[in-house]
Amino acid sequence: MSGLLRGVARIRTAPVLRGSTITQRANIATRPAKDKFGPAETIIGLTVFSFTILGPSGWILANLENYKKKGTAESE
Repeated sequence: MSGLLRGVARIRTAPVLRGSTITQRANIATRPAKDKFGPAETIIGLTVFSFTILGPSGWILANLENYKKKGTAESE
């Protein structure tokens, strides 16, 4: 059993001992944006995000009674 554990430990530590051949770099922008967003673009963006997040839940809440009727009709 200890030989098996040593083999597993050797396999798991081998990549650490070899070192990484691929250098990972993050793509971080340190400069400000080339073009500033205007008020119209900001309002459009916030509106789209709001409808995307709140739209489906609002639809379900607005039609909750219909969903309740479907559930009771199927169970009978």
